[in-house]
Amino acid sequence: QVQLVESGGGLVQAGGSLRLSCAASGRTFSNYAMGWFRQAPGKEREFVAAISWSGGSSYYVDSVKGRFTISRDNAKNTVYLQMNSLKPEDTAVYYCAARLGIKSIGGVVREYTPKETSEYDYWGQGTQVTVSS
Repeated sequence: QVQLVESGGGLVQAGGSLRLSCAASGRTFSNYAMGWFRQAPGKEREFVAAISWSGGSSYYVDSVKGRFTISRDNAKNTVYLQMNSLKPEDTAVYYCAARLGIKSIGGVVREYTPKETSEYDYWGQGTQVTVSS
């Protein structure tokens, strides 16, 4: 089991910044790919960003590219999401998620950092981010 606890959410004006943190415990953090997802009221949970187990690869949804940065500190068992130039449409509950960072694909074990919610095994409780206009 992996336990995930998010923090750092809050209320910010448009154009402002927030830094979300997700502290992990329970298993070897460096073995896990980590993702950030968000869910706005009345909408499905959507992918925001993900980072590979090594930190060598990162991925973003188009709407946050150039504004958000995902990073991880394996020594601190923590993944971060730096959010700059926030917009009202970024308002949502933000969740971090974890899964093993490798997967057998076609009989070959490969680094695996998915964007689909269904591919993640562990989830935090979420932190609210509200961006006012």
